[in-house]
Amino acid sequence: MAKLWGGRFSKLTDGMVDDFHSSISFDKRLYQQDIEGSIAHATMLGEEGIIPREDAERIVEGLRGILADAKADRIHWMVDAEDIHMNVETILIERIGEAGKRLHTGRSRNDQVALDVRMYAKIACRDTEHLLEELIRALLDIARENLHTIMPGYTHMQKAQPITLAHHLLAYVQMFLRDRTRFRAARASADVMPLGSGALAGTTYPLNRQRVAELLDFSAITQNSLDGVSDRDFILEYLAAASICMMHISRFCEELILWNTAEFRFVEMDDAFATGSSIMPQKKNPDVAELIRGKTGRVYGDLMGLLTVMKGLPLAYNKDMQEDKEAFFDARDTLVKSLAVFTAMLKTVTFRKDVMERGASGGFANATDCADYLVRKGVPFRDAHRVVGELVAYCLGEEKALLDLSLEELQRFHPSFGEDVYDAISLKSCVEKRAIPGAPAPEMVSVAIDEAQRRLDDGN
Repeated sequence: MAKLWGGRFSKLTDGMVDDFHSSISFDKRLYQQDIEGSIAHATMLGEEGIIPREDAERIVEGLRGILADAKADRIHWMVDAEDIHMNVETILIERIGEAGKRLHTGRSRNDQVALDVRMYAKIACRDTEHLLEELIRALLDIARENLHTIMPGYTHMQKAQPITLAHHLLAYVQMFLRDRTRFRAARASADVMPLGSGALAGTTYPLNRQRVAELLDFSAITQNSLDGVSDRDFILEYLAAASICMMHISRFCEELILWNTAEFRFVEMDDAFATGSSIMPQKKNPDVAELIRGKTGRVYGDLMGLLTVMKGLPLAYNKDMQEDKEAFFDARDTLVKSLAVFTAMLKTVTFRKDVMERGASGGFANATDCADYLVRKGVPFRDAHRVVGELVAYCLGEEKALLDLSLEELQRFHPSFGEDVYDAISLKSCVEKRAIPGAPAPEMVSVAIDEAQRRLDDGN
């Protein structure tokens, strides 16, 4: 078919070029944004008298018909029409005739695609925020039920100090709250209307850009036409936020995978979110968590791919930038699916409180508290640290825990030990004494839950 831009050319585009050049296979996803943007543009053109009002009305009516048909899957998108913009315009001209040829007055595909992707990005950010909020609510519900569920905290994957499950989960709440903030920032970056930038240098037509921004619910307009068509920072910000968010989910998945092993047994995965083995009948594999962990690298690749595309582009628009959409769409789809299935899976996980508490009793998680006990008795911390280190070495040789030692054994290492040491280094005491803001004492965690709920509810 003849191209709408083909006046300067004497030959048809080679079929291989049509196929290589075309983006309709993926940018058809933008049909609603493209049509809504065109409706706003045509409305403004008619209001400003740039095109006859009756032509503007026919264009708007025609575009609404195309939108209805597209939603009903009654549109055949044409590869040789290249992209969603040319497809919509071609169909419009076929339907309404000469008036349709006026739609593109005062704009370029360069600012048109920038508009479409910004509109899509705003929706993608908002949808992602809502999924994060659902996940945070699920975490807060589980945390409220586990204020007193003691478990080991780790550093270097070695048991370090006792904490609570609620405290552990709240660490992820903080991560996901930060993620929501990042997506809100990406949405704010996308919320700037570029139409009117033209191909790169604006237009001689007296466009009312503020009116188009108002019709499309943008809070501002772009301030430089070169930047307006070549800026993809808002997509990169979404991809960066998505990469960080996937990293957070992946870390959580890694812990659930470990906790689900026979060696840990801290959790039991629900049958609906696990799979079996084709050869080993005993297996129950945490495939959902593993897939999310694997898909994290895919989102990283989307970010790095677009960063690499953009790094060497001179101003203004270049065809390389067509590569932005597949990366964006893939990252958005991967993140949205991962968040949804992760939240559903998390709600079904059984946390084995008894096993967690037994796990906290091993590995000398109360050793720091034992040293602090001696410090409160007047022993310098470095001396207390050495004494407890010697105690741990003794316990390893005797296959005992600190709480298993008799007072006589303890006093061989330092005379300051008294009967009150056993209460001081009990797991319950180790947790409850950590009662400063941000620490795992149940009263502090309860405050932290309320604060996280407040931030979730008021949007901060």
